[in-house]
Amino acid sequence: MATIFWKELADHLGSKRFFILSLIILVVAGTSVYLGIQSFRENPGGVGPFVYLVLFTSSQGGLPSFLSFLAFFGPLLAVLLGFDAVNSEFARGTVSRILSQPIYRDSWINGKFLAGLATLAVMVVSIALLVFGLGLFALGFPPEGEEFARLVLFVVVAIVYLGFWLALGILYSVIFRQTATSALASVATWLFFTLFLYMIAGVIADQVAPVRSDSPAEQWIRNENIRDFVLRFSPVALFEEATLPILVPTYRGLSLLALLTQPGIPTSPLPLGQSLLVGWPQLVGLLALTSVCFAAAYLLFMRREIRIT
Repeated sequence: MATIFWKELADHLGSKRFFILSLIILVVAGTSVYLGIQSFRENPGGVGPFVYLVLFTSSQGGLPSFLSFLAFFGPLLAVLLGFDAVNSEFARGTVSRILSQPIYRDSWINGKFLAGLATLAVMVVSIALLVFGLGLFALGFPPEGEEFARLVLFVVVAIVYLGFWLALGILYSVIFRQTATSALASVATWLFFTLFLYMIAGVIADQVAPVRSDSPAEQWIRNENIRDFVLRFSPVALFEEATLPILVPTYRGLSLLALLTQPGIPTSPLPLGQSLLVGWPQLVGLLALTSVCFAAAYLLFMRREIRIT
């Protein structure tokens, strides 16, 4: 499996599509962080004690935050690494030649998945180090121990999140024999979870718990809870809910509306362990989705007939 892993890793890191998309994410992330640093310089007392965490969550000048940008465009890069992982090999006729060598089937598909996951990890770690370096250069002081630990945990959760989309792309690559079909299915799934499900959740919430400008606060909270429940079927929403407690220590899993209508809830920063407990169910959900997608791809590939020529 090591041979497959290193070969696929070299192919991914040297591919043009990986370079172009990584460059786009890198430039936008760097610009967003730079604007966040400028905002901190203008108002150093308005960001709280966790300055480096704010660099990942602040949005300035019309640009989304690094967290939002990664949640939206990161899956596109992940599915592009996986949508043709298997069917392109069948189209070129290289699968039979590879498996005629002393290479097991499971080693081949496991090596492809691990190589794609390592490629995504390299991208996420590189961008996180860029943000860390820009912050260190501009601010002049390093993050504290807990702040650094939160950044490391954020990177781990981001890799798990992108791993789901990679596994989904590989699953489509096993199901569909044409690379164009698997690409369309991957992009359609990405658009559904990142755009359309948010619209559907709003429509369902308005139908079940309609609200007007004069509706009581309880009705608004019920509407928002229904919307959040529907959105939890989206890995994008799971990722955001898993990372918000890590990057925003004051986040307690409650909406702004709930905080405004229940003023007795404390807003002091949570310890790292408590923040992990808030986002732990969503992280487990991401791990489960990733495992299910890759297990399905693994089983379908192992049962597929391959004629050795």
